[in-house]
Amino acid sequence: MVVKGGDANKSGGDESGAEYELFLKIGLDERTAKNTLANNKVTTNLLSVIHEASVTDGCDRTVGNLLYTVATKFPANALVHRPVLLKYIVGSKIKTPAQLDAALSFFSAIASESFEINEFEEACGVGVEVSGQEIEFLVNEVFEEKMSAILEQRYRTNVGELFGHVRKRQPWADPKIVKQIIDTKLKELLGERTAADDEKPVKKKKEKPVKVEEKLTTEVKPPPQLSEEELNPFSIFPAPQDNFKVHTEVYFSDGHVLRACNSKEVLENHLKVTGGKVRTRFPPEPNGYLHIGHAKAMFVDFGLAKDRNGCCYLRYDDTNPEAEKKEYIDHIEEIVQWMGWEPFKITYTSNYFQELYELAEELIRRGHAYVDHQTPEEIKEYREKKMNSPWRDRPSEESLRLFREMKLGMIEEGKATLRMKQDMQSDNFNMFDLIAYRIKFTPHPHAGDKWCIYPSYDYAHCIVDSLEHVTHSLCTLEFETRRASYYWLLNALSLYQPYVWEYSRLNITNTVMSKRKLNRLVTEKWVDGWDDPRMMTLAGLRRRGFTPTAINTFVRGIGITRSDCSVIQIERLEYHIREELNKTAPRTLVVLNPLKVVITNLEAGVVMNLDAKKWPDASADDPSSYYKVPFSNVVYIDRSDFRMVDSKDYYGLAPQKSVLLRYAFPVKCTDVIFGDDKEAILEIRAEYDPSKTVKPKGVLHWVAESSPGTEPLKVEVRLFDRLFNSEDPAELEDWLGNLNKESKIVIPNAYAVPSLHDAAVGDRFQFERLGYFAADKDSTPEKLVFNRTVTLRDSYKKAGNR
Repeated sequence: MVVKGGDANKSGGDESGAEYELFLKIGLDERTAKNTLANNKVTTNLLSVIHEASVTDGCDRTVGNLLYTVATKFPANALVHRPVLLKYIVGSKIKTPAQLDAALSFFSAIASESFEINEFEEACGVGVEVSGQEIEFLVNEVFEEKMSAILEQRYRTNVGELFGHVRKRQPWADPKIVKQIIDTKLKELLGERTAADDEKPVKKKKEKPVKVEEKLTTEVKPPPQLSEEELNPFSIFPAPQDNFKVHTEVYFSDGHVLRACNSKEVLENHLKVTGGKVRTRFPPEPNGYLHIGHAKAMFVDFGLAKDRNGCCYLRYDDTNPEAEKKEYIDHIEEIVQWMGWEPFKITYTSNYFQELYELAEELIRRGHAYVDHQTPEEIKEYREKKMNSPWRDRPSEESLRLFREMKLGMIEEGKATLRMKQDMQSDNFNMFDLIAYRIKFTPHPHAGDKWCIYPSYDYAHCIVDSLEHVTHSLCTLEFETRRASYYWLLNALSLYQPYVWEYSRLNITNTVMSKRKLNRLVTEKWVDGWDDPRMMTLAGLRRRGFTPTAINTFVRGIGITRSDCSVIQIERLEYHIREELNKTAPRTLVVLNPLKVVITNLEAGVVMNLDAKKWPDASADDPSSYYKVPFSNVVYIDRSDFRMVDSKDYYGLAPQKSVLLRYAFPVKCTDVIFGDDKEAILEIRAEYDPSKTVKPKGVLHWVAESSPGTEPLKVEVRLFDRLFNSEDPAELEDWLGNLNKESKIVIPNAYAVPSLHDAAVGDRFQFERLGYFAADKDSTPEKLVFNRTVTLRDSYKKAGNR
């Protein structure tokens, strides 16, 4: 017996549909819109708010969510003032939940009485902009005050309490920035999380109360302990035994989505196979390269298995032979290992094609599937109108015969499909008789040419989860509406049902994450392949110099939640690789745009080999912490470090001015040699101070000739920037038109110190004053190529950033 949730959208007919579309226009997600329609009071209030705010043509999600809050929480005793609040929201004068909460409190207090607009604006923080620097200053203040408790509690420190102290001092600070700065500060102060940090705190026995006179007058209570969920991102998932629920019916959970329900016999058999241990699966489709969103999926799937001492399959979801390639299959296996994960087994959905076919026949016999002859356009039209297919009620025997003919290649491609007989009147469009099998006369990259019918994702995925005895089927939130279909099919076939849980997907600014869009960038040659360092593919990030450790640390910091949070700033990812490379990348000297400097008081041919530091804290007793750099009478500085007119705030070289060449000597510009046009600077003449008595403020990086007339080591340097100008290019109709034309700048003739000659592909360095770089695969014995991973500073400037 199947018990369904209430059908909120049926009663209103066309009117309800129009209201649903209006709610989507203002940015509500589908679930919230449907739940709203199920509540007449909220629906009435929200419609009134939308019309009062004059946003019937739609608005952005941020404004829409605030309007929804107004509809549900505005005090009834102050309705006369609601238009004022709506005007401020639509005009983006009130734009955060904190401001809105303050506004609601303000109106609740004054009720229907009149008020001064300046008092209202002051109460709500209208016009107040809190910079990141101000927030960082406040966070530092709180940390100084709570330092002893933080050091004692370490990662058990109550972050919410720290957050509260900051918000108390500046209520209008952006909460996302506050949280990010607090997290960063904790990491800087405490270092990496240790195993001890993840242990459950030992509960102390309650001490007997002391006498009043013995109490300290200024007693300080320690902050409360963090919960296990906050300490361990995987603690939100149940154990496999928690599926041990015997029900006589399948029921709906929040949002009208089915839950797992296994009989005692089915679950006992499952536990016998798994030994009660967690089994997960990472199921990529081999139709492209993996991107950073897959890094989060790997962290969740492999990470949960590792956390519970279980196992995780790497399973290729290879049901679409037209889009899949051996290249992609090989890449996925390699990148999973590079990310530090070890699959329990490598399997393919195509391994189960025979079992899937046999179960499809059983589904037909049970009356839960039928062969359909509608075209894709007709199927789409009928689904939109919630109409049954004309072939829906054909006899099972007839469907079974036709399905076998499909398998034998006796029916033309596109002339028939096998559809599941689900619920065409459901509120969930993923229950509208989904397609289980299509005819495709295309050889399969793994299964060969044995099959000419292929199962759909909706049919195969849940069944293979069941056949592999997966305990936790984990996926991103866009698959949530498919959960009903997932359990419907397993229930229809009386198969074991895994626990399904959805989490928010990872989206990052200034890029696209859709494989379709990524594939278009590659095939139309907007980028230089799947591993272009500007791409957020894991191959691109690896080539750019990112490490698995930095990527996994970034993903762990985001957490595993169902909060459909907005796009993550790319700076957050860059922070983690910058932190790692600061500790692991040796320093070296490279000049991008060389300007010749001839030192006139040093004899030509004289070469001094000076010591330069690989690490800022290099010990004089450790020779391995240093490398040799030649210093001669011809050196090269960067053109950007010289100008003809000096100023107080300029620390580079200028006529008659001295600077210090890092690890070498002070030099003073004595003359400038111009080209024939009297403008282009050909070289600088300078004198050096061998005694180092001059103490200039400016310090420049440089490279010297190691022998007279011989150029320094020439290398190619590639500077990469954001691939797109917009933070969210996927939302743009002309998203390709938003490509950043300066996302890749190639400097073919940079100069480097001789020690870089032996750099191998993948080696990472800090080019002093320039950023972190990695040796690229395009390097040859004749010329090395380096990709900039990130700049040295944790900031982003669109142009001229080095």
